[in-house]
Amino acid sequence: MIKRKGLLLVVSGPSGAGKGTICKEIITRNKDIKLSVSATTRKPRDGEIHGVNYFFLSKEEFQKMVDNNEFFEYAKIYDNYYGTPKSAIMESLENGQDVILEIEMQGAKQVKEVYPEGVFIFVLPPSLKELKSRIVGRGTETLEEIDKRFSCAFEEIKKISDYNYFIINKEVSKSADELQEIISAEKNKVTRYKDNIIDKFKEELEKC
Repeated sequence: MIKRKGLLLVVSGPSGAGKGTICKEIITRNKDIKLSVSATTRKPRDGEIHGVNYFFLSKEEFQKMVDNNEFFEYAKIYDNYYGTPKSAIMESLENGQDVILEIEMQGAKQVKEVYPEGVFIFVLPPSLKELKSRIVGRGTETLEEIDKRFSCAFEEIKKISDYNYFIINKEVSKSADELQEIISAEKNKVTRYKDNIIDKFKEELEKC
């Protein structure tokens, strides 16, 4: 058997493209994939659970992790900090479990600098018109917030060259199929396992 590390799947895309829905769908289908849990200094909302939705930390705890270089990436958003802890992800990857990290572009760029062997996937809407329709349809943002998100979308799409793959999300089920195909292809990529393959068959040759 060839020992395979897990894949770190970094999924980004404009707000409303459907990246979160695709991630949930692939996790439902594939129990060998887990969703990364971020850390934050904001207070839990009703129903949110520590260690499930987020790791809820004080600003002092968060800063200590920053000082100890314990994040793949982190950023301040409004008055709170958000970050991706390294330890839990690296442990899962070493144990052969794939991890999905759903993250915005700035964070994805930081992750790529730290862990370039990750698989970086960009989720696109079918069109900007459809993107705006989805954002409006959620009913969770004000008109001002909708206009701000929509105006940012094209600037975010221009960063697609930082990614390995793209998925045009017309239908969640088909997009999840495409993501699964990407995962399968990456698991059989020679550059990831060539040394392990050669060592395995060298050992067998010596026993023949």
